[in-house]
Amino acid sequence: MNYDGRRLDVADLTPLLDDLRAESADLDALVADLDLAGLATPTPAPGWTIAHQLAHLAWTDQWSLLAAREPDKFPDAMREAFTAGSDPIEDGAAEGVGEAPAALLGRWRAGRADLLDALRAAAAADLRLPWFGPPMKAASMATARIMETWAHGQDVADALGVARVPTARIRQVAHLGVRTMGFAFALHGLALPEAPVRVELTGPAGEAWTWGPEDAADRVSGPALDFCLLVTQRRALDALALHAEGEAALAWLPIAQAFAGPPGAGR
Repeated sequence: MNYDGRRLDVADLTPLLDDLRAESADLDALVADLDLAGLATPTPAPGWTIAHQLAHLAWTDQWSLLAAREPDKFPDAMREAFTAGSDPIEDGAAEGVGEAPAALLGRWRAGRADLLDALRAAAAADLRLPWFGPPMKAASMATARIMETWAHGQDVADALGVARVPTARIRQVAHLGVRTMGFAFALHGLALPEAPVRVELTGPAGEAWTWGPEDAADRVSGPALDFCLLVTQRRALDALALHAEGEAALAWLPIAQAFAGPPGAGR
């Protein structure tokens, strides 16, 4: 895989699907033994328990499956679901409340297994998949699912008081955080700065991950974990060891987000 700050060149989708499978397995290990009371544990997301988090992942996987398997039906389904006054995201998460642990976990696991197969088929067909944000190829969809699984896994870990050990898989989260810079500015009604931004992050094993031109005056640097926590809005900027230089970089970090949808309030 080649990371140049603008595109993800994936000759083989398998490494991304392996990362998605592994990220899901790590979250599964946190929740597999929880009973109904354990699933009712509040998470840092206001009003959401662990059950909400898992049901939301299952809900999003089902939308991803629809996009991969029946892309022509996605726009009509989205218009029908997202009618005025409705909140299908909250409704989808609420489906997990009170659901038997075996049923909730089984639903999430089955949907994720189906999605892995569907993304592989979509990649083979070179499909561009519709989504709530810009359409994307299967590789980008897999990267987005890694990001969301990691982010909601952080919510679950925080709820359970578990300190997760970051892995090299967060490179996918960081990459998506860089690629969505223009999207973040657009969501806030701001013009994308003309100046390029160089991003230099330190991975969990001390490796250097970089995006953007080496001679860019605007720069963001720091631990990759901190950058991932920022772009998924799991930690506030002032709680992280990130450094920004230049007008464009300084304007980007406070609004950075790696997920589709309107900007959130964060934690």
